[in-house]
Amino acid sequence: MKNLSEEAMEQVAAYFQAFSEPTRLKILNLLRSQERSVGELAQLCGYSSANISRHLALLTQRGVVARQGRGTSVIYRIADPSVYALCDLVCDNIARQFERTVKVQAAFGA
Repeated sequence: MKNLSEEAMEQVAAYFQAFSEPTRLKILNLLRSQERSVGELAQLCGYSSANISRHLALLTQRGVVARQGRGTSVIYRIADPSVYALCDLVCDNIARQFERTVKVQAAFGA
């Protein structure tokens, strides 16, 4: 992030914002295995199509997912698979933090 302009930092922050909502993470996880329609994602997530569409719009705007019209449906897919490397890195870090917390609590009999 060295030498980034203010505008570039705002774009980076907006990109990371796409990962700040659990529903969007669930959508990304579902798209990991295959492309899906809004209806499929809504059913699998347990939310309305309108809710899922709103999240997909943000993910599309940020360049995380891509959409493609197929007949009367719109199909969503991951635009850049490296997003999973980022998510895995963060998840691994959180897991390590959790393990340290558990060890500390065990050491103090909590």
